[in-house]
Amino acid sequence: MFVSDCRREFYDLIVTQRVLLLVASDVDALCACKILQALFQCDHVQYTLVPVAGWQELETAFLEHKDQFKYFVLINCGANVDLLEILQPEEDTFFFVCDSHRPINVVNVYNDTQIKLLVKQDDDLDVPAYDDIFRDEEDEEEDSEDESDGSEPSEKRRRFEEEVIERTMKRRQRREWEARRREILFDYEQYEYHGTSSAMVMFDLAWIMSKDLNDMLWWAIVGLTDQWVQDKITQMKYVTDIGILQRHVSRHNHRNEDEENSLSIDCMRIAFEYDLRLALYQHWSLYESLCNTSYTSASLKLWSVQGQKRLQEFLADMGLPLKQVKQKFNSMDVSLKENLREMIEESANKFGMKDLRVQTFSIHFGFKNKFSASDIVYATTSLMENIEKEGHETTNFIKALDSLSRGNLDKLRQGLDLAKKQLRAIQQTVASCICTNLVISQGPFLYCSLMEGTPDVKLFSKPVSLCLLSKYLLKSFVCSTKNKRCKLLPLVMAAPMDVEQGTVIMVGIPPETESSDKKNFFGRAFEKAAESTNSRTLHNHFELSIIELKTEDRSKFLDALISLLS
Repeated sequence: MFVSDCRREFYDLIVTQRVLLLVASDVDALCACKILQALFQCDHVQYTLVPVAGWQELETAFLEHKDQFKYFVLINCGANVDLLEILQPEEDTFFFVCDSHRPINVVNVYNDTQIKLLVKQDDDLDVPAYDDIFRDEEDEEEDSEDESDGSEPSEKRRRFEEEVIERTMKRRQRREWEARRREILFDYEQYEYHGTSSAMVMFDLAWIMSKDLNDMLWWAIVGLTDQWVQDKITQMKYVTDIGILQRHVSRHNHRNEDEENSLSIDCMRIAFEYDLRLALYQHWSLYESLCNTSYTSASLKLWSVQGQKRLQEFLADMGLPLKQVKQKFNSMDVSLKENLREMIEESANKFGMKDLRVQTFSIHFGFKNKFSASDIVYATTSLMENIEKEGHETTNFIKALDSLSRGNLDKLRQGLDLAKKQLRAIQQTVASCICTNLVISQGPFLYCSLMEGTPDVKLFSKPVSLCLLSKYLLKSFVCSTKNKRCKLLPLVMAAPMDVEQGTVIMVGIPPETESSDKKNFFGRAFEKAAESTNSRTLHNHFELSIIELKTEDRSKFLDALISLLS
């Protein structure tokens, strides 16, 4: 059931209870979690936080805690499956689901008692009507025995014939209704996409209760930026949500201009700005950032010798000396940095990079520390998917969560260093895939498989890193290929998951087109292909378009996928 008043129907109910928070492993979920934790701290709410990376962990966490808790809050997990069927909870257990995954399962939508959905009502949800999906079980087999009322045998026969006709009509209507129901559900569940960021939904709750702080606003900004960096939402949705957050930023950070109420210089300040679409450039060198940002790398085709020449021409056109460009951004001449954005934009337009400017926010802690929202997203993602084993499995999650607090700048800087490694690894892998023609057309989709022994292959056994690689690779392939048909195809990418168990992780991403609505049909397609071939697959990720598969079943699975999508 959709919650129309988050304060009354959600927060006021749980504020006096012990709550279990089940949080997915993505940056938007972490930001929503931070906002909710801050609210819980204000009101002294007792809660336990359990990170869950997939459906199996969600089920395990529920089974372990169901006796101690009656109230469960699920962040970025649980909306797109029938929760009651998966978890089989008692009737006095309540789930509050704040999840950006779409489409929302219809059983969750129409369950009035146990499932409460914290979803922005403005989102275009297109949920089918109740009567189209559910109907009350009628007692169709009516008592066919006729009462002996002394009527003529011919009268009895006539009544019997009428009943037979009526029953036949009812059965036909039911068959038609079931066929229509299957069609409606197929149309509704066919594509997977994302709605409003969960961090923004939680910030709205804090704002309604007049408990919103600058920190919470920053987490909402980072949650939205995560959706944009991971390419989960359309440009139009991103710009619309940026506009909503910009009003809050003006409200919280206007005191800088007023001399009487001005903030001290070491306070936290958030600013809206048009920034360059270059990854981590303020914490890297401009040259490295240009080389390792997907947009510039793909546009200039930096994997080729010709592309490297174009990069040199691009830098020359801006009039930036190589010595300046290759040193740390902070060490560049101040005179160059002052007009850098204008210089880069002007030259970028000549080289066909018209979208190098992007609306975003930055945060300042005093003079020295300035970070853009995308910096935080890259750093937090890298901490969460760090492949260097350090302690317990949840260590990475806790580190990533801590890096979002402004008191933990050392963890954030560690995340930035890891993010640079990740971006380099992605760009090198993209270059080698294109140069060795690893991307092949399978008919209805493009396919690329990373071999065991490929450099950094371990990093790509992690879902977010593999998705980023797939999106960067498709963007670069579209720029490099001359085949017009291939430019319109989606991509399926596979990487080794666990060599000992003989599994691969596979992800499907939609085509890279101008009008792309970010809707992904691979989730349902993967399910059907696995079903029809009895492939040993594990659909454990909250993103339905990511699956794990036994290596020896891969060829029959792909054959089924090709015939299904042809």
